[in-house]
Amino acid sequence: MTVVSPDARRARASNHTSSVVEQLGRAIVAGEYPAETMIPLDPDLCEMFDVSRTVIREAKKTLSGKGLIQSKAKVGTHVRPPDDWNMFDEDVLRWHSALRSPGRFYDELLEIRLIFEPAAAASAARHANAGDCARLFSLCDLMETSDNRADFAVADYEFHKQVLRLSGNRFLGSLGDMVQTALYALFLVEGEQNFLAIRAEVAQSHREIARAICGGLPGPAGAAMERVIRDGHARTTGTAG
Repeated sequence: MTVVSPDARRARASNHTSSVVEQLGRAIVAGEYPAETMIPLDPDLCEMFDVSRTVIREAKKTLSGKGLIQSKAKVGTHVRPPDDWNMFDEDVLRWHSALRSPGRFYDELLEIRLIFEPAAAASAARHANAGDCARLFSLCDLMETSDNRADFAVADYEFHKQVLRLSGNRFLGSLGDMVQTALYALFLVEGEQNFLAIRAEVAQSHREIARAICGGLPGPAGAAMERVIRDGHARTTGTAG
């Protein structure tokens, strides 16, 4: 007889729960279960995903915490309107970025990034020291010399994360996951393009942000960040001139 340890059982249940959350979450965000419609009953979900009722309950609890669904006794579980979803949740952001036509999502992401990232860059210009500046410029160098899209994307994300951290505001610093998801979305869309063609241009535009921050120029730093965000959005939506 094979004996399975309690820890192994818990790990397996956790993996199953994560899988159900991932598949149901993606389906809801993609509109397969429209707002106010009911998702399948627990027995049906158990059969659909070949998991226990305990796994389904935990998955529904997780999705409820993200604002996607709401359960009512003797009624069932319905999908909540998109306006009720937690758009700061990393999974919800990621599921949106994976949509085939996430037009509204990109526009809303542009709007919220324009609210906080230029402000973070301006604040960073008041706080950055020599070591901080060296890090920013080294990330620009990495963007310019990356020979693959993965390294380029990591350097891009780390640059924006560094600017948020340098703002000195913990709330702004905590928004790094949102920026990471935004840049991941760009990474996916630009996968069909030759990143080498835009590598130097993108690195240069980030270098302008670094120069303004390290020159102690809040206004120009914020303006340079806004240009980078708008240019990225234009490439993503195919509106770049």
